Amino acid sequence: MLKPLHYKGRGGGSNRSGRFEAHSREAEDDGWGNQDAELPPLATETLLDASKTVINYNDSPDIPFDRSINPYRGCEHGCIYCFARPSHAYLGLSPGLDFESRILVKPNAAEILRRELSKRNYQCAPIALGSNTDPYQPLEREHQIMRQILQVLLETRHPLGIVTKSALIERDIDLLSELAQRRLVNVCVSVTTLDRELARRMEPRAAAPQRRLQAIKTLTQAGIPVHLMLAPLIPGLNDEEMESIVTAAHAAGADSANFIFIRLPLEVAELFQEWLHRHYPLKAERVLSLIKQSRGGKLYDPNFHQRFTGQGVYADLLKQRFHLICKKLGLNQPKPPLRTDLFRKPELSGQMSFDFFD
Repeated sequence: MLKPLHYKGRGGGSNRSGRFEAHSREAEDDGWGNQDAELPPLATETLLDASKTVINYNDSPDIPFDRSINPYRGCEHGCIYCFARPSHAYLGLSPGLDFESRILVKPNAAEILRRELSKRNYQCAPIALGSNTDPYQPLEREHQIMRQILQVLLETRHPLGIVTKSALIERDIDLLSELAQRRLVNVCVSVTTLDRELARRMEPRAAAPQRRLQAIKTLTQAGIPVHLMLAPLIPGLNDEEMESIVTAAHAAGADSANFIFIRLPLEVAELFQEWLHRHYPLKAERVLSLIKQSRGGKLYDPNFHQRFTGQGVYADLLKQRFHLICKKLGLNQPKPPLRTDLFRKPELSGQMSFDFFD
């Protein structure tokens, strides 16, 4: 009988070995301990990421950007549903608790970015930050890697998009407002629920829902465009809040919105089921049944153009509800794209050109 690892402030309940490991290790209850007892806090360990590049390129037909930067690998927020968890297996680490407690940092990311942007054949296009793990997770307070990246992008007048569920983004309003003045930035704030108890269990180290709404308000008042990302939408768990979340974000200043249906690739499926049965045992089977109804009878469908919204009657109902609330609030009106014509290659010395503040 497996014993869940009840670490306070952590989302995962296990730390099974990654799928590429030759041997697997699992915790087991020997009958002497209290199965429901909480363990002492699990400390976060930072590891050095020695990557020689920071811009990742993709050619996915259902993603609106072809390049991204992730200052951190792993995410301390500990969101149990995070589709990025399986990426930790490539590092020889567990997608479970390792993903949220053993974080790889890229302290020289801004320096590497400067070199990549200065290459002769580099073609400017918007860079997504936070597409895999949150660039404003708690470790950013200490390392400030995201802020350094923003400084390079502002210097080079390079367009970017940010996805976060952290109020720490308010720290960089000075840089973001300058980028916004030149139509170089879009910010997406992820709000998954307005229920503080559900958020605490599901996203244990992310900002509280009301704090994220405040961040939306603060950013928009500074002239920074903010998009609501309701991600993930989990049928039977937070889908009933759809209209309330969109309405609250709109009232805070968000001018556009979208939702992403829950994605459970590889190890995430087992981790989510484990979490669901632990925290919501009476809802678990219904939630999993609705997910399967929207994924062709499976917990996950990786096909392009379906993986983000699902298919079937229940998924179509969610799409209709979302379309109606956005139409009612006047969200998702056409906006001009981010500018790419202002881009200029950086000085490798790190010194800004004289017309930086033009």
